[in-house]
Amino acid sequence: MAREFEVRREQDLPATPEQVWHAVATGAGNLGWLYPMEVEPRVGGKTTRGDSTVVAWEPPQHFAVRATQDGGFSNTLSYHIEPADDGTSHLRMGIHWVHTGVVDDAWRWDAKSDAAEKHVDFYQHALAEYLRHFAGRPAVYVRAQRPEPTADPADFAALRRRLGLAEDAAVGDRISLHAPGTDGRSEEVVVDWLSSDFLGLRGPDALYRFFNGSTWNVPIWLGHHLFAEDADEEQATKAWTAWLNDTQA
Repeated sequence: MAREFEVRREQDLPATPEQVWHAVATGAGNLGWLYPMEVEPRVGGKTTRGDSTVVAWEPPQHFAVRATQDGGFSNTLSYHIEPADDGTSHLRMGIHWVHTGVVDDAWRWDAKSDAAEKHVDFYQHALAEYLRHFAGRPAVYVRAQRPEPTADPADFAALRRRLGLAEDAAVGDRISLHAPGTDGRSEEVVVDWLSSDFLGLRGPDALYRFFNGSTWNVPIWLGHHLFAEDADEEQATKAWTAWLNDTQA
């Protein structure tokens, strides 16, 4: 018996449809807010998002990609971009899962759907932050994670304290961040997202993204988008990996 799940979101974006299209439908754009995903620009084209295929390619209005996995599972990510009267855009974004094989037990399905909804909200916010502050700037993507899953919310709370966030921190707060690998230099960053599951910090040349694992019993990880001209992916990844796994700091 097939089981389906869908997430639908809409948002107004401070960018033209062409800028939004570049952000969601190109490899260079995805680096600035999502994760590395190169796109072959045509229906039937391949992307580097697992075993996935472009199923809609109508620039700059409609882009969709479908990933398939063993066991009868498919995942479709779609974007519908509409122009607004003031030169900005309205985006309708959706994720559609269909599982026609052996369905996981109810707890695992509920956990997956909960994670999908929350991640869509966080990434949708990151898209707006990218378009508002960094649109068109080349980005370097940095990913690191701890080796083991966590089920303890205190682990993410400790990470927040290491970054300099107070217990009563709120979106809009400004803190001084000493990013690893920058020879002790500090930068002022703004808390642009704060929840029990995610933390977003925006600097003058970066979007720093931290992902809690305790809600879904997966490792804590980070996925940063660096826009400085001298950003070095290998060096930054090494430095942030060491920082993330230094649990004694």
